Order: sequence, then structure tokens, then C-alpha cells
Amino acid sequence: MKRKACHVIFPAMMPALLYLIAATPVETLGCATRGLLALLVALVSGFAGLGTAIVGVTRRKRGDVYAPWWVISTLILTIPVVALLILA
Repeated sequence: MKRKACHVIFPAMMPALLYLIAATPVETLGCATRGLLALLVALVSGFAGLGTAIVGVTRRKRGDVYAPWWVISTLILTIPVVALLILA
């Protein structure tokens, strides 16, 4: 369960946060604030995805059997970046 929580549940909070920001009415936060928050979430998620990709590649080279978990984290963390590009 610990591996699933670290590599699936925690990274899945970033796409959920982005969709929560996108679903928030404009009157609540304002247009510019919503956009900046969405950009911030996408940037943080993108950099975290880049970091997990690097860790996954280095562990794959070492022959670690848990390297696919890092790939799963990378795929989940790229969702906000792709969603922001689609929504923009």
C-alpha cells in the first residue's frame, strides 16, 4: 500500500487540484488568479514529473524492479501540463 500511495495517490492530487481550480467559478477567485494558480500547479507538476522521469531512468539503468512505479508517477504528473495546454 505504501508504494501505491507514494506513486499513485499523491501524484494524483495535482490533476485533481488543477481540475478543482478550473471548476471554480470566476466570481470566487477572479480570472487572473485562477489562471495563475492553474499555471503554478501545472509548472510544479511538470517539474515533479521531470524529476520522477529522471529517477525512473536511473533506476531502470540500475536494474531496479520498482522502476515502473516511477514511470506511473511521471505519467500521472504530466496530466496537468497536458490539460493546461488543451484548456489554453
